Amino acid sequence: MTVAPLVRGLFLSALERPVIVRPTTAEATLALPVTEEELIGYSLGEVELPVVVSVGEERFEVVATERGEREISGRVAVVTGGAQGFGAEIAKGLVDQGCFVFIADLNGEGAKAKCAELGPNTHPITVNVGDEDSVAAMADEIARVTGGLDLLVSNAGIVRAGSVLEQNLSDFKLSTDINYVAFFLVTKHVGALLARQHLTAPAWLTDIIQINSKSGLAGSNKNAAYAGSKFGGIGLVQSFALEMVEHGVKVNAICPGNFYDGPLWSDPEKGLFVQYLASGKVPGATTVAEVKEFYESKVPMRRGATGIDVLRAIYYIVEQAYETGQAVPVTGGQVMMN
Repeated sequence: MTVAPLVRGLFLSALERPVIVRPTTAEATLALPVTEEELIGYSLGEVELPVVVSVGEERFEVVATERGEREISGRVAVVTGGAQGFGAEIAKGLVDQGCFVFIADLNGEGAKAKCAELGPNTHPITVNVGDEDSVAAMADEIARVTGGLDLLVSNAGIVRAGSVLEQNLSDFKLSTDINYVAFFLVTKHVGALLARQHLTAPAWLTDIIQINSKSGLAGSNKNAAYAGSKFGGIGLVQSFALEMVEHGVKVNAICPGNFYDGPLWSDPEKGLFVQYLASGKVPGATTVAEVKEFYESKVPMRRGATGIDVLRAIYYIVEQAYETGQAVPVTGGQVMMN
């Protein structure tokens, strides 16, 4: 197991700002203790970046990330399902704030294309969030490329709408696996990386944010597989928050309203507008346009959620050091907190 997260933690503690720790063959100018026990008890003195450090036979270059006005600026983040939809909007917003962003997606070519679009402060990862070996490999790759991270945005999700009287078991299970089980898997493996980093950075707070849904706060007619998995996600958020606080990790959820312009809703073949029209979820609707009008009319602000709406909630959660286990609605008033 690489010591890179422990090295990153030392610099987080000493500099109180995000850094990137990456393998190098350059000559080291600073030697750190060799054993993990010594690293955990070690305190860096004054140090200027960039610097090359050695830990036994391993050598790492430590470089600064961008500074900015926001707390989130310069942080290292991973966004699952980051190649399209909300995930792509989130990734772009984080890059715009000076973050280094891993774009992780089952669509590996899409992740590479999005990284090429967003620039050098990104790194693509092909991952199946429903497969534990794939998620574990993602965590290992993050540790190898940046030494650790500060923010996990668990965004990957899927919708399979249908009546409980008619839906196939395979569709129900797929919704559960991707929306619920996968959140457990990414928290297990990426959370372990955050916990390891915390050993040498006990005062540095990190974040796990699940992109949930308004359907995790209120039931959804003829969409039980999705709503049930999202309700379960809120239970995981609250439970993980209680456990991960001892590792300096805040765990929260964002519950957006409908992102009508993204492929989840607007894809002409598999989008929810098409699915809901076919399933008869909107009584009397005969066109996709009528389905969309029906859903927009339910929102007091008369529009769907957008990427910037979700990004502002992410910024808030990262900046708020005294909140964990929360589900933040971003619904235009469609679902309100009690």
